[in-house]
Formats: sequence, C-alpha cells, structure tokens
Amino acid sequence: MLWLVMAVLSAFFAGLTAILAKCGIKHTDSDVATAVRTLVVLIFSWIMVLIVGSLPTLSSIAPRSLLFLVLSGLATGASWLCYFKALSLGDVNKVVPIDKSSTILSVLFAIVCFSETAHLAVKLIGTALLAVGIFLMIEKKQSSAVQSANNRWMLYAVGSAVFAALTSILAKVGISGVESNLGTAIRTCVVLIMAWLVVFLKGKQSEVRKIDRHELIFILLSGLATGASWLCYYYAIQNGIVSVVVPIDKLSLVVTVAFSYVFFHEKLSKKAFFGLCLMVIGTLAMAIWS
Repeated sequence: MLWLVMAVLSAFFAGLTAILAKCGIKHTDSDVATAVRTLVVLIFSWIMVLIVGSLPTLSSIAPRSLLFLVLSGLATGASWLCYFKALSLGDVNKVVPIDKSSTILSVLFAIVCFSETAHLAVKLIGTALLAVGIFLMIEKKQSSAVQSANNRWMLYAVGSAVFAALTSILAKVGISGVESNLGTAIRTCVVLIMAWLVVFLKGKQSEVRKIDRHELIFILLSGLATGASWLCYYYAIQNGIVSVVVPIDKLSLVVTVAFSYVFFHEKLSKKAFFGLCLMVIGTLAMAIWS
C-alpha cells in the first residue's frame, strides 16, 4: 500500500507549494521568485526523465511536437508568473480556487473542440459545481491586504487559469509521441528562459542578490515541494490504481486551504467552506467517472 501513501504525499506537497511560495514572496518580487524556483523545478523535471529512461527519445521528437512543446512552455511560464503575482497580492484561499478554474476551461474546450463527450453529464455537472464553488469562495470577506491591492490579484489569478488551460489545450492539439515527463522537462526549460527574460526585461536582475535569506529558503522549498509532488505522483501512478491516485492528488486544494488557515489565519466563511466542498465534489466526480 506504499503507492497509496505516495498518492497522499503527492497531494500534500502540491498543496504545500502555494503556502511555501506565499511565505517566500512577502517582500521578494514575484517575478524574481518565479525565476529562482523554476531552477529547482527544472532539476526535478530532468530527474524524472532519467528515472523513466525517456532521454534517448529526445532526438526523435517531431518538429511539430517540439513547436507545440515550446508554445505550451510559454503558456506555462505565463501561468506561473500570473499565479505567483496573484499570491503576492491576495489571499491563498481565494487565489488557488480561481487558478483551479483552468479545469473548467480545459473540460469545456475538450467537449466543444475535441468532441470528448464520454460521461458528458458528469463533466457538465462537475464543471458547474466547480464554477459555483469558485464563486462562493471568492465572495468571502476581503482582507485589508487584498483591498489595498485593489483586487488586482483576481486579474492575475484569472490569467493564471487561462494560461494553465491553454497549456493543456496546446498539448492536446499538437504534442504526440512524446513521453510526458520528457515533455514536462522541455516545457520547464522554456519556462526558465521565459522567467529570466521577464526579470531582465523589467530590470529586476539586481533584486536577485537582495532576496531575504529566509524568503529564499521558502522559495527554494516551494520548488522542492513541486518536485517532490511529481516524484510521489509518478510512483503512485506506476504502482497503484490510477482511478484512486488521480482523485487523491486533486485534493491538494484542501491541503492548501487548511495550511492557509494555520499559517496565514485566512478563515473561510460558511459560504466559502460550502464552495470548497462543491469544488472538491466536482473535482472528484470528474476524476473518478470521466
């Protein structure tokens, strides 16, 4: 049953990522933090490639697939930049649910453009539950930090969701015959280049050396948490029951909200808690029956 433990750890580390990142960008610029943590994520992504042994297939990737890998990497980079900017401005338990709305966009696009209509009723009900849940969660009382940011966090959170959905769409349209871990590693290379280009184009390179030591630790830990989640998820998928592993991994949202309450005292109203429950039910329904 070790695979079950690894599935739980995958969700735990995925949920912990946002918390660690939030701790690392209290005073550190979010663009700089994204660029730094991507270095750690890149190392883990190539470790995954070595573990599964897909490196020899790198030279056989078709030009079309490589092009779409680069495009999806750009979308991933844009999503990460928006996500961590949103975290730096808003409450974790409001940013993360909006970011999860990328699932809604991906599902609807797949239904309309790719005719993925199997278990259509479950998909539509699940997306509806997600949408209502997100609405209920972002309606909770705002903190002074969010008010001072004039709700800019929401624009970045929505941007994160849109680009995250675009990542999966690009992968669906143009990437075939590429081992998933190798594809992730290639995309992460693109994200790293993009993240550092943003830092230099905005003239923020000098801020790298000014990162507070304690915040740097949290930034690096957030990257390690992402990598640890990938490793645990891979082990669980390879050795366990996929239909059980995937729903457990989706529960990372609950982990994030729980930690945001413990570390940032971000309390949920009854309405927001009900919204969280709807999101969990909708996500699990699509993961199990879709």
